[in-house]
Amino acid sequence: MRRGELYDAASGGGGPRLLPWTSPEGKPCYLSTDGRGYLSTLADSIETVQLSMGQELLEHAREAAAPGAPTLSATEFRWPACRLTEALADALRVANSRGQRLPAPEEEEGDEGA
Repeated sequence: MRRGELYDAASGGGGPRLLPWTSPEGKPCYLSTDGRGYLSTLADSIETVQLSMGQELLEHAREAAAPGAPTLSATEFRWPACRLTEALADALRVANSRGQRLPAPEEEEGDEGA
């Protein structure tokens, strides 16, 4: 499948969409959508921001951990470690949400007689 077809299939609504935020109680939020409404667009934008922030944080952490970089104290090390944990959770949530919206793989035609 091409990228555009995957996007269309993923946003086409095979069930509720897992949103990139949780309820105040920490429970997952879902949206029943065709992938074209205001909340879908907002969710897409938030996912883009989350992934971009994760990428920037990863670059910062790599620089801080590079050979020859100044040594961080335990307190200074804790901040990027906490932010990396948050960024990983966001990225996994985005991957889960997008994976749920992908169409099921079709069986290969060669497997019919087996």
